[in-house]
Amino acid sequence: MSTALGNHILVEFMNCDPHVMNDVAAIERDMVGAAQKAGATVINSTFHHFSPYGVSGVVVIQESHLAIHTWPEYGYAAVDLFTCGEMNAWISFDHLKECFGAKSYSAIEMKRGSVNLLQRNDFDISSAREKAAEWRNPEFYTRNVWFTDKDEDQALSLRFTGDVFVDVQSPFQRVRILESLKYGKMLALDDMVMTTEKDEFHYHEMISHPSLFALRHAKNVLVIGGGDGGTVREVLRHSNIEKVTMVEIDGEVIEACKVHLPQIAASFDDPRLELIVDDGIAFVKNAKQAEYDIIIVDGSDPVGPAEGLFSVEFYTNCYNALKAEGILVAQGESPKFNEKAFAELNQTLQGIFGENNAPVGLFFVPTYPTGMWSFQYGIKGDCHPKNVQNVDEIRQFVSDQGLRYYNEDIHFATFATPNFVKALLRK
Repeated sequence: MSTALGNHILVEFMNCDPHVMNDVAAIERDMVGAAQKAGATVINSTFHHFSPYGVSGVVVIQESHLAIHTWPEYGYAAVDLFTCGEMNAWISFDHLKECFGAKSYSAIEMKRGSVNLLQRNDFDISSAREKAAEWRNPEFYTRNVWFTDKDEDQALSLRFTGDVFVDVQSPFQRVRILESLKYGKMLALDDMVMTTEKDEFHYHEMISHPSLFALRHAKNVLVIGGGDGGTVREVLRHSNIEKVTMVEIDGEVIEACKVHLPQIAASFDDPRLELIVDDGIAFVKNAKQAEYDIIIVDGSDPVGPAEGLFSVEFYTNCYNALKAEGILVAQGESPKFNEKAFAELNQTLQGIFGENNAPVGLFFVPTYPTGMWSFQYGIKGDCHPKNVQNVDEIRQFVSDQGLRYYNEDIHFATFATPNFVKALLRK
Protein backbone atom coordinates (compact mmCIF):
# COMPACT_ATOMS: atom_id res chain seq x y z
CA MET A 1 0.00 0.00 0.00
CA SER A 2 1.28 3.46 -0.92
CA THR A 3 2.30 5.69 1.98
CA ALA A 4 1.22 8.86 0.07
CA LEU A 5 -1.85 9.97 -1.83
CA GLY A 6 0.09 11.53 -4.68
CA ASN A 7 3.44 11.97 -6.33
CA HIS A 8 4.55 15.50 -7.33
CA ILE A 9 7.44 16.25 -9.68
CA LEU A 10 8.45 19.91 -10.13
CA VAL A 11 10.57 20.32 -13.25
CA GLU A 12 12.57 23.14 -14.77
CA PHE A 13 13.47 22.53 -18.39
CA MET A 14 16.26 24.87 -19.55
CA ASN A 15 17.94 25.69 -22.86
CA CYS A 16 14.87 24.52 -24.74
CA ASP A 17 14.01 25.31 -28.36
CA PRO A 18 12.49 28.84 -28.09
CA HIS A 19 10.23 28.23 -31.10
CA VAL A 20 8.69 25.21 -29.41
CA MET A 21 8.34 27.18 -26.18
CA ASN A 22 6.18 29.74 -28.03
CA ASP A 23 4.03 27.27 -29.98
CA VAL A 24 0.81 26.71 -28.06
CA ALA A 25 -0.42 23.96 -30.41
CA ALA A 26 2.85 22.02 -30.17
CA ILE A 27 2.99 22.37 -26.39
CA GLU A 28 -0.59 21.19 -25.99
CA ARG A 29 0.16 18.19 -28.24
CA ASP A 30 3.33 17.34 -26.30
CA MET A 31 1.71 17.72 -22.87
CA VAL A 32 -1.25 15.54 -23.86
CA GLY A 33 1.18 13.06 -25.41
CA ALA A 34 3.22 13.01 -22.20
CA ALA A 35 0.14 12.11 -20.19
CA GLN A 36 -0.99 9.42 -22.61
CA LYS A 37 2.50 7.92 -22.92
CA ALA A 38 2.49 7.39 -19.15
CA GLY A 39 -0.88 5.66 -19.35
CA ALA A 40 -3.00 8.51 -18.01
CA THR A 41 -6.63 9.14 -18.98
CA VAL A 42 -6.93 12.66 -20.41
CA ILE A 43 -10.08 14.54 -19.38
CA ASN A 44 -9.44 18.09 -20.58
CA SER A 45 -6.72 20.39 -21.92
CA THR A 46 -6.64 24.18 -21.53
CA PHE A 47 -3.82 26.22 -23.07
CA HIS A 48 -3.25 29.93 -23.68
CA HIS A 49 -0.70 31.61 -25.92
CA PHE A 50 0.38 35.11 -24.91
CA SER A 51 1.54 37.67 -27.46
CA PRO A 52 4.35 38.20 -28.16
CA TYR A 53 5.52 35.08 -26.35
CA GLY A 54 4.72 32.60 -23.63
CA VAL A 55 2.37 29.66 -23.16
CA SER A 56 0.44 28.51 -20.09
CA GLY A 57 -1.61 25.36 -19.92
CA VAL A 58 -2.87 22.38 -18.00
CA VAL A 59 -3.84 18.84 -18.95
CA VAL A 60 -6.41 17.47 -16.52
CA ILE A 61 -6.10 13.72 -16.21
CA GLN A 62 -8.05 11.17 -14.24
CA GLU A 63 -4.89 10.70 -12.19
CA SER A 64 -4.58 14.50 -11.49
CA HIS A 65 -2.81 17.00 -13.82
CA LEU A 66 0.17 18.18 -15.85
CA ALA A 67 0.76 21.97 -15.97
CA ILE A 68 3.25 24.24 -17.71
CA HIS A 69 4.31 27.84 -18.23
CA THR A 70 6.99 28.81 -20.74
CA TRP A 71 9.37 31.73 -21.19
CA PRO A 72 10.50 31.38 -24.85
CA GLU A 73 12.86 34.33 -24.55
CA TYR A 74 14.85 32.28 -22.01
CA GLY A 75 14.23 28.86 -23.53
CA TYR A 76 12.69 27.88 -20.20
CA ALA A 77 9.64 25.88 -19.09
CA ALA A 78 8.31 25.33 -15.57
CA VAL A 79 6.41 22.04 -15.49
CA ASP A 80 4.27 20.55 -12.74
CA LEU A 81 3.53 16.78 -12.88
CA PHE A 82 1.11 15.65 -10.18
CA THR A 83 -0.16 12.07 -10.20
CA CYS A 84 -1.90 9.59 -7.99
CA GLY A 85 -2.30 5.87 -8.32
CA GLU A 86 0.22 3.75 -10.20
CA MET A 87 1.07 6.23 -12.98
CA ASN A 88 4.81 6.79 -13.48
CA ALA A 89 5.20 10.55 -14.11
CA TRP A 90 8.88 10.13 -15.02
CA ILE A 91 7.72 8.70 -18.34
CA SER A 92 5.99 12.04 -18.96
CA PHE A 93 9.17 13.83 -17.90
CA ASP A 94 11.28 11.93 -20.43
CA HIS A 95 8.80 12.60 -23.21
CA LEU A 96 8.68 16.35 -22.56
CA LYS A 97 12.46 16.64 -22.25
CA GLU A 98 12.81 15.19 -25.74
CA CYS A 99 9.95 17.21 -27.28
CA PHE A 100 11.20 20.52 -25.87
CA GLY A 101 14.80 19.89 -26.87
CA ALA A 102 15.89 20.68 -23.32
CA LYS A 103 19.66 20.60 -22.93
CA SER A 104 19.51 20.84 -19.15
CA TYR A 105 16.95 20.45 -16.38
CA SER A 106 16.32 20.20 -12.69
CA ALA A 107 13.63 18.13 -11.01
CA ILE A 108 12.32 17.69 -7.47
CA GLU A 109 10.10 14.76 -6.55
CA MET A 110 7.83 14.96 -3.52
CA LYS A 111 5.29 12.64 -1.97
CA ARG A 112 2.04 14.45 -1.27
CA GLY A 113 -0.58 13.55 1.33
CA SER A 114 1.22 11.20 3.70
CA VAL A 115 -1.40 8.69 4.87
CA ASN A 116 0.40 8.41 8.22
CA LEU A 117 -0.53 12.02 8.95
CA LEU A 118 -4.11 11.87 7.70
CA GLN A 119 -7.32 10.47 9.12
CA ARG A 120 -9.91 9.07 6.74
CA ASN A 121 -13.39 10.56 7.12
CA ASP A 122 -16.55 8.51 6.88
CA PHE A 123 -19.35 10.18 4.89
CA ASP A 124 -22.32 9.23 2.71
CA ILE A 125 -21.18 9.18 -0.89
CA SER A 126 -24.27 7.53 -2.38
CA SER A 127 -25.69 10.80 -3.77
CA ALA A 128 -22.30 11.73 -5.20
CA ARG A 129 -22.09 8.36 -6.93
CA GLU A 130 -25.55 8.81 -8.45
CA LYS A 131 -24.58 12.23 -9.81
CA ALA A 132 -21.33 10.91 -11.19
CA ALA A 133 -23.13 8.07 -12.92
CA GLU A 134 -25.05 10.62 -15.04
CA TRP A 135 -21.81 12.00 -16.52
CA ARG A 136 -20.04 10.29 -19.36
CA ASN A 137 -16.53 11.02 -20.48
CA PRO A 138 -16.60 12.14 -24.15
CA GLU A 139 -15.06 9.84 -26.75
CA PHE A 140 -12.33 12.44 -27.22
CA TYR A 141 -11.07 14.63 -24.42
CA THR A 142 -12.25 18.25 -24.53
CA ARG A 143 -9.76 20.90 -25.68
CA ASN A 144 -9.55 24.48 -24.51
CA VAL A 145 -6.70 26.18 -26.37
CA TRP A 146 -6.45 29.96 -26.55
CA PHE A 147 -4.60 32.40 -28.81
CA THR A 148 -3.92 35.79 -27.23
CA ASP A 149 -3.00 39.06 -28.98
CA LYS A 150 -1.94 41.63 -26.39
CA ASP A 151 0.18 44.60 -25.48
CA GLU A 152 1.44 45.51 -22.01
CA ASP A 153 -2.00 46.55 -20.73
CA GLN A 154 -4.74 44.69 -22.59
CA ALA A 155 -5.40 41.61 -24.65
CA LEU A 156 -7.76 39.82 -27.01
CA SER A 157 -8.10 36.05 -26.68
CA LEU A 158 -9.69 33.64 -29.14
CA ARG A 159 -10.34 30.00 -28.38
CA PHE A 160 -9.08 27.82 -31.20
CA THR A 161 -9.19 24.13 -31.96
CA GLY A 162 -5.47 23.60 -31.47
CA ASP A 163 -5.11 22.64 -35.13
CA VAL A 164 -2.45 24.51 -37.11
CA PHE A 165 -2.83 24.41 -40.90
CA VAL A 166 0.22 26.54 -41.73
CA ASP A 167 3.20 27.46 -39.58
CA VAL A 168 6.02 28.98 -41.64
CA GLN A 169 8.82 31.31 -40.64
CA SER A 170 9.30 33.46 -43.73
CA PRO A 171 12.26 35.86 -44.11
CA PHE A 172 9.96 38.57 -42.71
CA GLN A 173 7.62 37.07 -40.13
CA ARG A 174 5.98 33.97 -38.72
CA VAL A 175 2.95 33.05 -40.82
CA ARG A 176 0.25 30.82 -39.34
CA ILE A 177 -3.24 29.69 -40.27
CA LEU A 178 -5.19 28.49 -37.22
CA GLU A 179 -8.85 27.67 -36.69
CA SER A 180 -10.83 29.51 -34.04
CA LEU A 181 -14.11 28.11 -32.77
CA LYS A 182 -16.04 31.39 -33.07
CA TYR A 183 -14.55 33.02 -36.17
CA GLY A 184 -13.32 30.11 -38.28
CA LYS A 185 -9.87 29.95 -39.81
CA MET A 186 -7.63 32.91 -39.08
CA LEU A 187 -4.38 34.35 -40.36
CA ALA A 188 -1.84 35.31 -37.68
CA LEU A 189 1.42 37.14 -38.39
CA ASP A 190 3.98 37.18 -35.60
CA ASP A 191 1.24 36.19 -33.15
CA MET A 192 -1.10 39.03 -34.16
CA VAL A 193 -4.55 38.33 -35.63
CA MET A 194 -4.74 39.72 -39.17
CA THR A 195 -8.05 38.36 -40.41
CA THR A 196 -10.60 35.60 -39.85
CA GLU A 197 -13.18 33.91 -42.05
CA LYS A 198 -16.16 35.24 -40.09
CA ASP A 199 -15.31 38.94 -39.72
CA GLU A 200 -12.88 39.71 -42.57
CA PHE A 201 -15.59 41.58 -44.50
CA HIS A 202 -15.67 44.33 -41.85
CA TYR A 203 -12.11 45.28 -42.73
CA HIS A 204 -11.96 44.57 -46.45
CA GLU A 205 -15.21 46.29 -47.39
CA MET A 206 -14.32 49.41 -45.40
CA ILE A 207 -10.76 49.75 -46.71
CA SER A 208 -12.06 49.66 -50.28
CA HIS A 209 -15.54 51.02 -50.99
CA PRO A 210 -15.61 54.50 -49.39
CA SER A 211 -12.76 55.71 -51.61
CA LEU A 212 -14.03 53.92 -54.70
CA PHE A 213 -17.42 55.62 -54.43
CA ALA A 214 -15.75 58.96 -53.79
CA LEU A 215 -13.76 58.60 -57.02
CA ARG A 216 -16.10 56.86 -59.45
CA HIS A 217 -13.85 57.42 -62.47
CA ALA A 218 -10.94 55.54 -60.84
CA LYS A 219 -9.31 53.05 -63.18
CA ASN A 220 -5.85 52.33 -61.80
CA VAL A 221 -5.42 51.20 -58.16
CA LEU A 222 -2.28 50.29 -56.22
CA VAL A 223 -2.53 48.04 -53.16
CA ILE A 224 0.46 47.80 -50.84
CA GLY A 225 0.30 44.70 -48.66
CA GLY A 226 -2.99 42.86 -48.41
CA GLY A 227 -1.49 39.40 -48.83
CA ASP A 228 -4.70 37.65 -47.76
CA GLY A 229 -6.37 38.94 -50.95
CA GLY A 230 -9.48 40.44 -49.37
CA THR A 231 -8.77 44.03 -50.37
CA VAL A 232 -8.20 43.29 -54.06
CA ARG A 233 -11.32 41.11 -54.02
CA GLU A 234 -13.39 44.12 -52.93
CA VAL A 235 -11.68 46.59 -55.30
CA LEU A 236 -12.26 44.28 -58.27
CA ARG A 237 -16.00 44.22 -57.59
CA HIS A 238 -16.08 47.63 -59.32
CA SER A 239 -16.44 47.35 -63.09
CA ASN A 240 -14.78 50.74 -63.72
CA ILE A 241 -11.45 49.42 -62.38
CA GLU A 242 -9.17 48.51 -65.27
CA LYS A 243 -6.03 47.56 -63.37
CA VAL A 244 -5.01 46.73 -59.80
CA THR A 245 -1.34 46.40 -58.91
CA MET A 246 -0.80 44.57 -55.64
CA VAL A 247 2.66 44.57 -54.04
CA GLU A 248 3.04 42.16 -51.11
CA ILE A 249 6.44 41.58 -49.52
CA ASP A 250 5.75 38.07 -48.21
CA GLY A 251 4.83 35.36 -50.70
CA GLU A 252 4.23 32.89 -47.88
CA VAL A 253 1.17 34.89 -46.80
CA ILE A 254 -0.28 34.78 -50.30
CA GLU A 255 0.24 31.04 -50.71
CA ALA A 256 -1.14 30.19 -47.26
CA CYS A 257 -4.31 32.21 -47.90
CA LYS A 258 -4.83 30.79 -51.38
CA VAL A 259 -4.95 27.28 -49.92
CA HIS A 260 -6.66 27.82 -46.56
CA LEU A 261 -8.65 31.07 -46.94
CA PRO A 262 -9.89 30.75 -50.54
CA GLN A 263 -13.03 32.80 -49.98
CA ILE A 264 -10.81 35.75 -49.01
CA ALA A 265 -8.11 35.08 -51.61
CA ALA A 266 -10.82 34.78 -54.27
CA SER A 267 -9.57 37.22 -56.93
CA PHE A 268 -5.91 36.44 -57.41
CA ASP A 269 -6.75 35.01 -60.86
CA ASP A 270 -8.59 38.13 -62.05
CA PRO A 271 -6.90 39.28 -65.31
CA ARG A 272 -7.04 42.91 -64.13
CA LEU A 273 -4.70 42.11 -61.22
CA GLU A 274 -0.93 42.35 -61.44
CA LEU A 275 0.49 40.59 -58.39
CA ILE A 276 4.05 41.50 -57.41
CA VAL A 277 5.90 39.84 -54.53
CA ASP A 278 8.30 42.59 -53.52
CA ASP A 279 8.91 45.44 -51.09
CA GLY A 280 6.00 47.87 -51.34
CA ILE A 281 7.99 50.69 -49.77
CA ALA A 282 10.64 50.49 -52.49
CA PHE A 283 7.96 50.06 -55.17
CA VAL A 284 6.24 53.32 -54.24
CA LYS A 285 9.57 55.13 -54.03
CA ASN A 286 10.29 54.16 -57.63
CA ALA A 287 6.74 54.63 -58.97
CA LYS A 288 5.95 57.13 -61.71
CA GLN A 289 4.46 60.41 -60.58
CA ALA A 290 0.68 60.81 -60.96
CA GLU A 291 0.28 57.12 -61.87
CA TYR A 292 -2.56 55.91 -59.64
CA ASP A 293 -6.11 57.03 -58.91
CA ILE A 294 -6.22 55.28 -55.53
CA ILE A 295 -3.47 53.84 -53.32
CA ILE A 296 -4.52 51.47 -50.55
CA VAL A 297 -1.98 50.65 -47.84
CA ASP A 298 -3.18 47.38 -46.33
CA GLY A 299 -0.36 46.82 -43.86
CA SER A 300 -0.10 45.31 -40.41
CA ASP A 301 0.94 47.06 -37.19
CA PRO A 302 4.05 49.29 -37.32
CA VAL A 303 6.53 46.55 -36.48
CA GLY A 304 8.63 44.19 -38.56
CA PRO A 305 8.17 44.44 -42.35
CA ALA A 306 5.32 46.99 -41.96
CA GLU A 307 7.28 49.48 -39.86
CA GLY A 308 8.28 51.58 -42.90
CA LEU A 309 4.63 51.94 -43.90
CA PHE A 310 4.25 54.58 -41.17
CA SER A 311 7.03 56.95 -42.25
CA VAL A 312 6.85 60.47 -43.68
CA GLU A 313 9.01 59.43 -46.63
CA PHE A 314 6.69 56.59 -47.59
CA TYR A 315 3.53 58.73 -47.55
CA THR A 316 5.28 61.53 -49.42
CA ASN A 317 6.09 58.98 -52.12
CA CYS A 318 2.45 57.87 -52.12
CA TYR A 319 1.35 61.49 -52.55
CA ASN A 320 3.63 61.85 -55.55
CA ALA A 321 2.38 58.61 -57.11
CA LEU A 322 -1.27 59.74 -56.90
CA LYS A 323 -2.92 61.61 -59.73
CA ALA A 324 -3.99 65.24 -59.24
CA GLU A 325 -7.35 63.91 -58.11
CA GLY A 326 -6.61 60.84 -56.05
CA ILE A 327 -7.14 59.14 -52.70
CA LEU A 328 -4.82 57.37 -50.30
CA VAL A 329 -6.34 54.90 -47.81
CA ALA A 330 -4.17 53.42 -45.06
CA GLN A 331 -4.70 50.94 -42.25
CA GLY A 332 -4.72 53.48 -39.42
CA GLU A 333 -4.45 51.55 -36.14
CA SER A 334 -6.83 51.84 -33.18
CA PRO A 335 -7.44 55.01 -31.12
CA LYS A 336 -7.92 52.72 -28.09
CA PHE A 337 -5.08 50.25 -28.62
CA ASN A 338 -2.26 51.96 -30.55
CA GLU A 339 -3.05 55.57 -29.67
CA LYS A 340 0.45 56.89 -30.40
CA ALA A 341 0.72 55.29 -33.85
CA PHE A 342 -2.87 56.34 -34.66
CA ALA A 343 -2.23 60.01 -33.82
CA GLU A 344 1.21 60.18 -35.42
CA LEU A 345 -0.04 58.72 -38.69
CA ASN A 346 -2.77 61.35 -38.89
CA GLN A 347 -0.29 64.14 -38.19
CA THR A 348 1.89 62.78 -41.00
CA LEU A 349 -1.01 62.71 -43.46
CA GLN A 350 -2.14 66.20 -42.47
CA GLY A 351 1.39 67.48 -43.06
CA ILE A 352 1.51 65.97 -46.55
CA PHE A 353 -2.09 66.26 -47.83
CA GLY A 354 -3.30 69.22 -45.79
CA GLU A 355 -5.16 69.64 -42.52
CA ASN A 356 -8.62 69.27 -44.08
CA ASN A 357 -7.62 66.44 -46.40
CA ALA A 358 -6.70 63.74 -43.88
CA PRO A 359 -10.00 62.38 -42.52
CA VAL A 360 -10.26 59.35 -40.26
CA GLY A 361 -12.82 56.60 -40.75
CA LEU A 362 -13.70 54.36 -37.80
CA PHE A 363 -15.12 50.85 -38.04
CA PHE A 364 -15.34 47.76 -35.87
CA VAL A 365 -13.67 44.35 -36.06
CA PRO A 366 -14.47 41.90 -33.24
CA THR A 367 -11.13 40.08 -33.50
CA TYR A 368 -8.93 43.19 -33.28
CA PRO A 369 -7.94 44.35 -29.78
CA THR A 370 -10.63 46.75 -28.42
CA GLY A 371 -12.79 46.13 -31.52
CA MET A 372 -12.43 49.75 -32.69
CA TRP A 373 -10.11 50.31 -35.67
CA SER A 374 -9.50 52.96 -38.29
CA PHE A 375 -8.61 53.75 -41.86
CA GLN A 376 -6.91 57.05 -42.49
CA TYR A 377 -7.18 59.00 -45.74
CA GLY A 378 -5.14 61.43 -47.76
CA ILE A 379 -7.15 63.40 -50.34
CA LYS A 380 -5.77 65.11 -53.44
CA GLY A 381 -8.16 67.30 -55.41
CA ASP A 382 -11.93 67.50 -55.04
CA CYS A 383 -12.89 63.91 -54.19
CA HIS A 384 -13.52 63.92 -50.45
CA PRO A 385 -15.37 60.75 -49.36
CA LYS A 386 -17.57 62.83 -47.04
CA ASN A 387 -19.05 64.65 -50.05
CA VAL A 388 -20.33 61.76 -52.14
CA GLN A 389 -23.70 62.32 -53.85
CA ASN A 390 -24.29 58.92 -55.46
CA VAL A 391 -26.22 57.39 -52.56
CA ASP A 392 -28.64 55.45 -54.79
CA GLU A 393 -25.71 53.95 -56.67
CA ILE A 394 -24.12 52.81 -53.41
CA ARG A 395 -27.41 51.26 -52.29
CA GLN A 396 -27.77 49.34 -55.55
CA PHE A 397 -24.14 48.19 -55.53
CA VAL A 398 -24.44 46.92 -51.95
CA SER A 399 -27.54 44.94 -52.90
CA ASP A 400 -26.08 43.52 -56.12
CA GLN A 401 -22.78 42.51 -54.50
CA GLY A 402 -24.26 41.19 -51.25
CA LEU A 403 -22.04 43.33 -49.04
CA ARG A 404 -22.34 42.65 -45.32
CA TYR A 405 -20.78 45.71 -43.64
CA TYR A 406 -20.52 48.71 -45.94
CA ASN A 407 -23.67 50.56 -47.04
CA GLU A 408 -24.77 54.11 -47.82
CA ASP A 409 -25.34 54.94 -44.13
CA ILE A 410 -22.03 53.46 -42.97
CA HIS A 411 -20.25 55.45 -45.70
CA PHE A 412 -21.02 58.72 -43.92
CA ALA A 413 -21.09 57.37 -40.36
CA THR A 414 -17.52 56.06 -40.55
CA PHE A 415 -16.25 59.65 -40.62
CA ALA A 416 -18.11 60.65 -37.44
CA THR A 417 -15.48 60.57 -34.71
CA PRO A 418 -16.07 60.58 -30.92
CA ASN A 419 -14.73 63.47 -28.88
CA PHE A 420 -11.83 61.48 -27.44
CA VAL A 421 -10.68 60.70 -31.00
CA LYS A 422 -10.94 64.36 -31.98
CA ALA A 423 -8.77 65.18 -28.96
CA LEU A 424 -6.16 62.61 -30.02
CA LEU A 425 -6.03 64.12 -33.49
CA ARG A 426 -5.53 67.64 -32.11
CA LYS A 427 -2.45 66.70 -30.05
